[in-house]
Amino acid sequence: MPQLLRAHWLLPIDQPPIDNGWIQLHEGRIVGLGRGRAPGPAEDLGDTALLPGLVNAHTHLELSWMAGRVPRAASMVDWIRALMRERSSGPPGGDEAIARSAMRAIEQAQASGTVLVGDVSNSLMTPRLLAAMALDALIFHELLAFNPADPDALVRQAWARIDELRQNLGAGTRSGLRGIEFSVVPHAPYSVAPQLFSAIAAARRRTPLSVHLAESAEEIEFLRTGGGAFRALLQDLGAWNRAWQPPQTDPVRYIESAGYFTPGSLVVHGVHLDIGALERLRELDAVVVTCPRSNEWVGGGLPPVSHFYASGVRVAIGTDSLASVESLSVFDELAAIRRIAPEVSAASLLESATRIGAEALGRAADFGTLAAGKRLPIVAVAAPSGTRDVEEYLVSGVPPESVTVVSGQWSMTIGH
Repeated sequence: MPQLLRAHWLLPIDQPPIDNGWIQLHEGRIVGLGRGRAPGPAEDLGDTALLPGLVNAHTHLELSWMAGRVPRAASMVDWIRALMRERSSGPPGGDEAIARSAMRAIEQAQASGTVLVGDVSNSLMTPRLLAAMALDALIFHELLAFNPADPDALVRQAWARIDELRQNLGAGTRSGLRGIEFSVVPHAPYSVAPQLFSAIAAARRRTPLSVHLAESAEEIEFLRTGGGAFRALLQDLGAWNRAWQPPQTDPVRYIESAGYFTPGSLVVHGVHLDIGALERLRELDAVVVTCPRSNEWVGGGLPPVSHFYASGVRVAIGTDSLASVESLSVFDELAAIRRIAPEVSAASLLESATRIGAEALGRAADFGTLAAGKRLPIVAVAAPSGTRDVEEYLVSGVPPESVTVVSGQWSMTIGH
């Protein structure tokens, strides 16, 4: 039978909050919603806000085992060196331990209201784990090669790995990879040759592209001069390409010149993008994915979040990995953004965490708003009695115990 719920607030996202609202659910989808009298007997949730499931547009689940292992750094390159040292040895227990940590991270994400993730994977370990936990995802299979012998071959091999995985696990079946999509993407301008950017874009299928961009001052220096800490890192790794010439431009124009951008491309971090680069991203219909807690931890600096919104570029929200943040909660990320960008409206931040994230990952037909036909789960957040501005409450620090995931037939509570 259809399920009817009443709540003090409904937050459809694509329209203003609804006071004293009701929502009807049936067979894993939203049937309808409205204000006032419900069309039948309804369960009253009291001082609760119902909103779409949250979207974490950028994370690295396969790094979850590194939680607490990579200390805060003064610079991005220092943090990368520490990460590489830790990753080279791996955890006791090897791949099984990595998988267990990723599963716990997935559970944590779901418990905090996340229903869709953009997960960056080098190993392709996480798709089967996400499917087993029924967490929808766009997997960004990431390539790194600053001096590749055959860029086109690298991209063909990446897509072959994905196709083999889909075939082996039965893509689209209940026991396989239902809800999991894939894209092959580059890492960043300091780790990927321009020819590889071009090859990835040329082989793109229908899913969005993504790239780490302008995450640190060292990256800007590298593209301007060809020197600095990133050149030293590449030389130490034996990956330097002596034929490479610095483009002497900003990161956006650099990878645009390689033909990489397509409408809807995700630009992750953007900490050091100036207003001109942001306006160009708006013209390219790109999406900036901001992850401020991670940016501060790795020494990249705080992102200019207010400038992101002022430029008119679309903004989504990511957490990055547990190697650089304490949780995968999008609510925690919203609270961090609220602290550094108090002038951005709470409604805009919530839209970034839901509708824009779903659009960015190509899943707006299923997620992102409360509307007839959209998929469950949705999220219920208990708010203190007397809350006047529920949107402000939701972006200012939601206790994890206040979050409940509604998956049909009230309900599945997976809070801490």
